[in-house]
Amino acid sequence: MAAIEDVTRRVQLRGAAREVMKCRAPEVLLAGAAGTGKSYGVLYKFHLMAMLNEGARFAILRKTHKSLTATGLVTFREQVAKDAIERGICKWYGGSGEKPAQYMYPKTNSAIVVGGLDNADKIMSAEYDSVFIQEATDCSQDDWERVGSRLRNGVVSFQQLVGDANPQQPSHWLKKRCDEGKTVMLNSRHEDNPRLFDDSGVITEYGAAYMARLDALTGVRKERLRWGRWAAAEGIIYADWKPEIHLSDRKLLPLNWVRVWSIDFGFKNPFVWQCWAMDGDGCLWLEREIYRSEKIVEDHAKDILDAVMYRSQPGRWRIPRPRVIICDHDAEDRATLERHLGMGTIAARKSVSDGIQAVQARLKVGANGKPRIMVLRDALVSRDEALHEAGKPLGFKEEIEGYVWEPQADGRPDKDTPRKENDHSMDAARYACAYFDLEGKPGIRFM
Repeated sequence: MAAIEDVTRRVQLRGAAREVMKCRAPEVLLAGAAGTGKSYGVLYKFHLMAMLNEGARFAILRKTHKSLTATGLVTFREQVAKDAIERGICKWYGGSGEKPAQYMYPKTNSAIVVGGLDNADKIMSAEYDSVFIQEATDCSQDDWERVGSRLRNGVVSFQQLVGDANPQQPSHWLKKRCDEGKTVMLNSRHEDNPRLFDDSGVITEYGAAYMARLDALTGVRKERLRWGRWAAAEGIIYADWKPEIHLSDRKLLPLNWVRVWSIDFGFKNPFVWQCWAMDGDGCLWLEREIYRSEKIVEDHAKDILDAVMYRSQPGRWRIPRPRVIICDHDAEDRATLERHLGMGTIAARKSVSDGIQAVQARLKVGANGKPRIMVLRDALVSRDEALHEAGKPLGFKEEIEGYVWEPQADGRPDKDTPRKENDHSMDAARYACAYFDLEGKPGIRFM
């Protein structure tokens, strides 16, 4: 027990992070604004239970393994279990053809499995005492219930499914589940995080800087990330967007589908590259996306080629070459991009109103029960951590929910003028839809 005390005595938990430690409800959701310490409390609970229970099994999951690697596992490795890992109390096992990746606890023979629900075969074949789904709002209700069905290991005295989330729209299935009493919601506040506020409730130097970034947000992102409210955007442009309909878990798209790239230039604002594939029914699929700030066009060109070609086999494409590359009109950036890609581009159709209408038409579910635009859930090639820290959206699926009309003097939305804020991925998507759906396509400029 002395070893456990040595690695746990410096931990300070408040609010929801403290409540979850003693909560034994079958389903629990920690919900609240960004940076309140939701994940830390749950991860620490699992770490303690693994050290105290013989033969227990736990899992830390997220919708995609890539997103878990960049978020929850970093917190677990560098903050929650750092001392235990250094002392050999907790050991990393990278997985095999038979066993999933996991943190192992040799003294208790317990384990914490880690992975993504996008590749869950090995994960879902096992049984657990508790499972934590980070950013549970990214998952479907079917994901949640399937994971819940694996809670039957029976070593710990209670079996529990835990999630955490930043609030989304009020109609989200997880919010409804909490409202119906199926899931217990624990509300997490910024004051709960010792890194932001000290024991006296006084904001820290780091906290002041972090809260200033959240205070600078606008619209629905401020409502959700600053205030922790389950809010819908007012004057939303793409009201037909439904993550449960338009997001796909597919990993690979057929190589015979036509590819088109669309690009919106930026430096301080994000640069956006999108690779779209069109299927045999005319549906556009967002296959890959780069969404990064503070990089020059030359470096973006390299990142694009890395995303579509095999690194070990220069010149060999793993995604088919694009039929066309549609760009924002900046002449200098286009010339630089063409030179470093070795391919020509065309200027995008910049008419905003009819471009938006083209996207709106594709988002609607047709008579066949399907929309004509889909987004791969893991399309984002890499996370821009600076944008994430600033509370900014990261790519198409985060931008679209906050893409709104500019309000008029009377507060009603001006449906001819979208707000020019966090619209970079939306611009690139509009270029692609306009290319396929609107007449008067621009001529191609060749190198």
